[in-house]
Amino acid sequence: MDSVIRVVEMYLFLLLVLRLSGKRTLAETDTFDLLTLLIISETTQQAMVDHDHSMTNAFLLITTLVGLTILISVLKQYLPTFSKVVDDKPLVIVEHGKPLKERMNKSRVDEEDVLESARLVHGVERLDQIKYAVLERSGEISIIPTDEWRLGDE
Repeated sequence: MDSVIRVVEMYLFLLLVLRLSGKRTLAETDTFDLLTLLIISETTQQAMVDHDHSMTNAFLLITTLVGLTILISVLKQYLPTFSKVVDDKPLVIVEHGKPLKERMNKSRVDEEDVLESARLVHGVERLDQIKYAVLERSGEISIIPTDEWRLGDE
């Protein structure tokens, strides 16, 4: 039973830490992020397993982790407030070509991040060609080009 409690505590702690780290951290990982995640996973594994390295304990821990994931998805489905706490909501970060600096700073997104997404998906080169840029729940940036840009694209 001690292992189950450890897993639940670790799961909730990691959920909190990753939620506080922001959407962009999860959407775009670089070498440093990957290294950090690997170290976190090893530390997490050691904390959850403790001294019990048996197959039975491993099965119990995996079942508990999968159960927690299912429980959270069910709670998000039936409790909209819970979903907002866990996943947040999409956030407009550029409106009619104007960056919303306070929102961008809070989300740790800069103009280059927005322009990169705009170039990759739409070939948009400047902020004034962007009607809206939205930081999605997944951490990706969706770009809605201005009507003039879309008309010129056809």
